Amino acid sequence: MKTLTGHDGLPLHWREWGADLSLPTRGTVLIVHGLGEHIGRYEAVAGRLNDWGWHVAGFDQRGHGASGGPRGDIPTHDSLLLDLAATIDCLRADDRKGRGPLILLGHSMGGAVAARFVAGALENASWSRPVDGLVLSSPALDPGLSALQRGLLGATLPLVPHLAVGNGLNPSWISRSPDVVQAYKDDPLVHNRITPTLAKMIASFGAETLPLVPRWTTPTLLMWAGADRCVAPAGSAAFAAAAAAGGAVQAVSFPDLSHEIFNEPEREQVFARLRAWLGTRS
Repeated sequence: MKTLTGHDGLPLHWREWGADLSLPTRGTVLIVHGLGEHIGRYEAVAGRLNDWGWHVAGFDQRGHGASGGPRGDIPTHDSLLLDLAATIDCLRADDRKGRGPLILLGHSMGGAVAARFVAGALENASWSRPVDGLVLSSPALDPGLSALQRGLLGATLPLVPHLAVGNGLNPSWISRSPDVVQAYKDDPLVHNRITPTLAKMIASFGAETLPLVPRWTTPTLLMWAGADRCVAPAGSAAFAAAAAAGGAVQAVSFPDLSHEIFNEPEREQVFARLRAWLGTRS
């Protein structure tokens, strides 16, 4: 098992997919996965990207998959951003993997992390790193918390910030494909834990990012599921509206799709959009 080191020394499980690294590639896509899952669930996505000439890398975020840390928890609000910065630093330190454009692809919680990371460049954040493009897949820019849930989060955060509880997500919400849902349920590396600290981070990242979107300059492909029950589609729609005048963001809504758009029966139209957009980035 390959590992890299997180910002505080925590071991993070690392995966790469690609052909011989001595051969030229179109660039590197770094995948940032969602809540409760792990990077191994992106095998099919990585295979498509490899077929199109892209090297692919990814890691299990802390508290997820085979990486260290308590399940579904983070020590500080910026921990996942700092880990992503450390990961990019490692990629760029290796000349073979550092050549060509670097594209972030973030899904769900990973989309919120990736968007917040890119937005940090507009604030000169210490954890910010330049990237050449961003792909957002059903990003958790609005986690869809009710007023009651927000109230409970506010009450529990100061009392038990690192108490892990169930995240409340129904596996049947991720896809309309029964095989995808069953594989998710059977996956020993998938968990349903979340702490108030991580929940607060997810709830905050969209609110921290959206005010910066009118100044967005990073080429971005935003794709979201209109029938999403895991996160609120309104968050992606708000991002698209705020970015409309700038021209850096290509926004695509798939009205009938569920949360994991790359795992839906209509996945080919999603992959076609991704391939076309990546074709303009290398």
